[in-house]
Amino acid sequence: MTTGTSSPTGPAAPGPSATPVPGPRQLPLIGNLPAFSRDPLGFFAKLRGHGDVVSWRLGPQRALFLSRPEHIGELLTGVETQYRHPELGWAFKLVLGEGVVTSEGAAWRRKRALVQPVVRPRQVRAYADTMTDCAAALAGTWQPGRHIDVRREMLGLTQRIAVRTLFGTDTAGREDTIGPAMDTAQAAIGAEFRGLTLFLPPWVPTPGRQRLKKAVAVIDSEVNRVTEERHRSGVERDDLLSRLLAARDEQGDRLTDKEIRDEAVTLYIGGHETTGTTLTWAWYLLSRNPEARRRLADELTAVLDGRTPGFDDFKELRWTEQIIRETLRLYPPVWLMTVIAKDESTLGGRPVAAGTVLWASQWSAQRDERWFPEPEAFRPERWDEDAPPAPDHAWFPFGGGARACLGARFATVEAVLVLATLAQRFHLDLPAHEIPPKTGLTLQPGAPVRATLRSA
Repeated sequence: MTTGTSSPTGPAAPGPSATPVPGPRQLPLIGNLPAFSRDPLGFFAKLRGHGDVVSWRLGPQRALFLSRPEHIGELLTGVETQYRHPELGWAFKLVLGEGVVTSEGAAWRRKRALVQPVVRPRQVRAYADTMTDCAAALAGTWQPGRHIDVRREMLGLTQRIAVRTLFGTDTAGREDTIGPAMDTAQAAIGAEFRGLTLFLPPWVPTPGRQRLKKAVAVIDSEVNRVTEERHRSGVERDDLLSRLLAARDEQGDRLTDKEIRDEAVTLYIGGHETTGTTLTWAWYLLSRNPEARRRLADELTAVLDGRTPGFDDFKELRWTEQIIRETLRLYPPVWLMTVIAKDESTLGGRPVAAGTVLWASQWSAQRDERWFPEPEAFRPERWDEDAPPAPDHAWFPFGGGARACLGARFATVEAVLVLATLAQRFHLDLPAHEIPPKTGLTLQPGAPVRATLRSA
């Protein structure tokens, strides 16, 4: 990514607002849960208005909401030492299992060491052609004047890319089996997080949980089937699954088939839903900002001159990347994070009681006018190399610290190359009305995103 962004180093000195202040009025027993459930984004904006460190309650849990980048940096770099991730609900655990996202401590360190090489930059290079081939194939089905559902088209595209980079290019059509099941799983996680079912014990049946169990059975069957085929064939392939199967830890041990399943599902969700949603928001923002779209066309002509982009073009497509970066600022797919203080810890030099839940919202922090002037405006030029940089940890769509998203490079390269491939050929004209975001597992459009195709 471009410069002037969140740094992997430690946070800056704490700001002046490390003393917690009270947030909105709380209800007995349930605290601020109703207001949070009705409108999480609006609720976070209200919390930010109270101060930089705000106390509130989600049900019985003591919670602090953080708004200053310095404090967010402490949170990000303190995971695994001072803080741990909370239980994110029965649905989340059922879908992701014991993958690198949900593991803690020694188990997490082992799995991260095994999974990280799978998505290193030189490995991402190997998948770039799959990304652009799938995008070009989609463009081949489009016709000027046709009306499309942008989100459906982008999710279908990133689904094909996810399946083929995960399982191999010979698996065309497999997305029709695993895709709908993954969609059901992701919807169930988002619904549980926003509602009271987050607090229900696992044995309580609900219609949503029954649908989720059926979807997970399909996912498990499909991943296990492909894994067994690879075991039988013994043929090494250039896809993510083969790399997971070949991975060894320091003792020379492989991932078990259950661990392979959990990491495969984690990589699929990270490489499908989040990137497809980012591309949807990018088209929405470009349609509303014709000057940014014109600059995109100029860059594509200058860099590519009509050819399909490849991995080596990525570093030259700077404006294209800045569009993706600014889209991630305004509409971060991962829109909040939470951790729990393991023992009595500190924040900005002040004590935080053990068991306190600390929250930070990418949506809220990245729309704070203190760090981003005119925060509601779409301005990719914020990320020019000579532009004043935002503070470290004011922009953190991929998290940060030791628990930063392993797939950040993969997702960024995919979004840039796909946008470039499609924008070479087409403009997407959207109606002028505003589309509000909707919170779920990711930050999704709250209304259909429909566009008319026009030749570029």
